[in-house]
Amino acid sequence: MVALVSQENVVALVSRTGRHLQRYNQGRRQVVGCIPYRYKIDDSNSLDIEDMVEVLVISSQKGKGMLFPKGGWELDETKIQAASRETLEEAGVRGTIEAELGEWTFKSRTHDTEYEGYMFPLLVREELDFWPEKTFRQRKWVSVANARECCQHWWMKEALEVLVNRLASQQELDEEEE
Repeated sequence: MVALVSQENVVALVSRTGRHLQRYNQGRRQVVGCIPYRYKIDDSNSLDIEDMVEVLVISSQKGKGMLFPKGGWELDETKIQAASRETLEEAGVRGTIEAELGEWTFKSRTHDTEYEGYMFPLLVREELDFWPEKTFRQRKWVSVANARECCQHWWMKEALEVLVNRLASQQELDEEEE
């Protein structure tokens, strides 16, 4: 018996490595990432967007603490492709990437260099059982409030605020249309 597997559901279980394709702008390494999110299914009927949404955080490879998936933007990919790839490699989720949340310049905690970071929201459609960094990272769905507490990077927290404000504004528009 032969089983046919769709290529779009196959994930290479190896992360891209190396920095030879990394993008730089004025000496700053460019990194991209996503804030994976989903709407909770609950019976509370809360209209507060923060009660309706959960975000996915992952453990840091280099230390303690949690963060959102992010990594290097490479020369052979768009920002969105890089954000999607990094999120799949580090968090094992796929979904719909929405409009960019912003750009942040920040200093590395371990190197004396500056980075340019770009973040996107990713509405999760699929959560994989196996992904490239599964053995290196933990992933955890948390409330927005919990993400504010546990996320170790100030710029990612700012991106989270942009996302929450955007979702709240969209919710208000949807309610007005009804």
